[in-house]
Amino acid sequence: MTHNVDVHVGKRIRHRRWMIDMTQQQLAEKVGIKFQQIQKYETGANRVSASRLWDIAHALEVPVSFCFEGLETGGVPTGRIEGDILADKEALQLVRAYYAMPEAQRRQIFELARVLSDAA
Repeated sequence: MTHNVDVHVGKRIRHRRWMIDMTQQQLAEKVGIKFQQIQKYETGANRVSASRLWDIAHALEVPVSFCFEGLETGGVPTGRIEGDILADKEALQLVRAYYAMPEAQRRQIFELARVLSDAA
């Protein structure tokens, strides 16, 4: 049976990996394990040991505490971390695509999105 903390830590690992555009395979290679183990960590199916979490955090260039952000005392997730809209993979892909555009196009897309959101 999975524990809320293990699931939360796995989500934080996946979120950070997405943020820096790293694959499970790349992370696994940096940590020295198989990518299937990263999959198990990210779903909370397997617990991440303290030493492995240290290695993963180092590979992801974040402090270990990053993996616990958003947990209340007692290990209950507080929900989406405030200001963490990029926890959604689609939102992250949209931001990456947006910043890949030339600045003039970005301004036009921004204005279009603003007008459409005002009309909604």
